[in-house]
Amino acid sequence: MQLVEEILEKTDAKICKHCLGRMLSKTIDGEDNVSRAESLDLELNEDECIICANIFNKIDDELFDKIYDKIDFLKVQFDSFIVGSRIDKELKKRDEEFIDELNLDVEPIKKEINRIIGKRLEQELKKEVNFEKQDIIVNVNLIKEPKVRIQINPLFIEGKYNKLIRGIPQTKWPCGKCKGRGCEECNFTGKQYPCSVEELISEHILKATNGYEAKFHGAGREDIDVLMLGSGRPFVLEIKEPKIRKIDLPKLEAEINEINEGKTQYHNLKFTHRNRKAEIKVSSSDAYKVYKALVECESPYNKEDLAILSQLDEIHQQTPIRVSHRRADKVRIKHVLDLSCEVIDDTHFEMTIKTEGGLYIKELISGDEGRSQPNVADKLGIKAFCKQLDVIEVSEK
Repeated sequence: MQLVEEILEKTDAKICKHCLGRMLSKTIDGEDNVSRAESLDLELNEDECIICANIFNKIDDELFDKIYDKIDFLKVQFDSFIVGSRIDKELKKRDEEFIDELNLDVEPIKKEINRIIGKRLEQELKKEVNFEKQDIIVNVNLIKEPKVRIQINPLFIEGKYNKLIRGIPQTKWPCGKCKGRGCEECNFTGKQYPCSVEELISEHILKATNGYEAKFHGAGREDIDVLMLGSGRPFVLEIKEPKIRKIDLPKLEAEINEINEGKTQYHNLKFTHRNRKAEIKVSSSDAYKVYKALVECESPYNKEDLAILSQLDEIHQQTPIRVSHRRADKVRIKHVLDLSCEVIDDTHFEMTIKTEGGLYIKELISGDEGRSQPNVADKLGIKAFCKQLDVIEVSEK
């Protein structure tokens, strides 16, 4: 075969069966690259492979002992994995140049290395190589003395939460004075507030999974003084480096809710995929939120004027003063989808309002010094502000 002769001529037969079989993978059938090379019954100088420098000799029992020891040391629970490898840059370049010179469409050397390691691990560990979704990544460094590192991929848990008392932020809030380092102002906790919706669930999930760190991804957020009622706000909790992946979520959910009774509640906990944390943050054109606001007016209002509020539709809101330090200053256009009012007394009424996500309700009521147009205060012709606000529904679209 002309290609075989060309390979042997270019290498002076100094080529291992792995590399020869790889170069012939599109022209000769075989169970693997080594069997392809062996089918030719050629005399090769395998001790001096000029392509791979005999890197495949490093994939031996000693290397697999290192992998097993590392997994055992971490005591990591997993069902699926992939293998990644590092090789010398010059070796990688030499392999690519050889393939290009012969104008071959074959896999690079790293793919062969990863497959060989992966197949043995599958057989001996009874685990599955999964390129789409894997629990761990076995990283093997073959540049000098082989080294092994195990990357534990995050675990993602989706659910909904209710916040039943005011004064709890959604996520951990670093102390404004020490920026989380700890000082007398925060009693050396590093936190502005003692707890958060995030912490009240994450501490229990971290303990159950033996994870390193948790990150909370919410579908929007409510102010610290706002309740989150109704069916709850969607969220995804990301657990980094979980050693335990198989946990009884319904049982854990019940335990967490019992501990946090009267403060926060978490519902419908289930395992989800990585992309879900981004998906819940993106509002579709159909997304909406429903709020219940207690409005307080500076002086008695005309009760007949409340009917005017139901005509509120397109709202132009410049970034509110209270969040201008952390949000870009621009005008956002949002819509009121439905609005109704209930009289309480001469200076108070309750407003139930359905809006597109992202509309600032407190500023819709007060006007925010003219930055929110139109607004409730202007419609009533008196100063008004939101005395109390609850979120009672967050759409899942």
